[in-house]
Amino acid sequence: MPESNDKKAKVVNLSGTLKMSDKTAATKQARDISGRRMNRNGRRDRNRVNDAPKEFDETTIQIDRVSRTVAGGRRMRFKALVAVGNHKNKIGVGVAKGNDVTAAVQKATRIAKKHMITFSMDGETICHEVETKVTGADVLMKPAAPGTGIIAGGVVRSIIGLTGVKNLISKSLGSTNKVNIAYAVLEGLRQQTPRKEWTTTAIKAKEPKAEPKEEKKVEKKVAAKKTEAKKAPAKKATTTKKPATKKAPAKKAAAKKEAK
Repeated sequence: MPESNDKKAKVVNLSGTLKMSDKTAATKQARDISGRRMNRNGRRDRNRVNDAPKEFDETTIQIDRVSRTVAGGRRMRFKALVAVGNHKNKIGVGVAKGNDVTAAVQKATRIAKKHMITFSMDGETICHEVETKVTGADVLMKPAAPGTGIIAGGVVRSIIGLTGVKNLISKSLGSTNKVNIAYAVLEGLRQQTPRKEWTTTAIKAKEPKAEPKEEKKVEKKVAAKKTEAKKAPAKKATTTKKPATKKAPAKKAAAKKEAK
């Protein structure tokens, strides 16, 4: 009788602690003091489904405490610098203030998601070298060979870590202001252009072919106008060289000779 044995509680240790099998626990129903079965209509299932993976990952780069002087004294607030990315080719940076650290971070995250950019990549690195300046911050970024890793520090590493770039060489040459450095990195990624859009021989080869055709058309039009201009004056000259006044004296002279 295996079913009757499963319904009984089993001793699992020497202290006398009892434990039911999984099948018995699954079929057991809760009862109240009087022994009546309790309804489970209003209870929620404790085995909740795992939340779907997030599309974007966020990182808090810096949190500062800032003050504002008012009539009653100083008003303390918090400023948060947050970066948001999808570990591919989308990245955003946001800065916001709030009365609480949590409020500042949430507000900065919303701003970062609202102003995200999409940049071009060459495999697992950037397309070309770029140097960007934002106020006093000056950031230089160079593409690197596979296996190099991210050679960067501080803000640049935090931002590039949220993208799909795995190999990069960078250097901060100017100010150490983290907000300006973050915007300089963002601007450098925005300026990336793929190799297809660089100046290539295919683009140069198309342009010279189109120019001779246009020049030939223009030359033909000019030559046609010149020929028309030459023909027009010749006709006018023939008509003007035969005036009626010059023919009359010749006829009179011939008539006088015949009369003599």
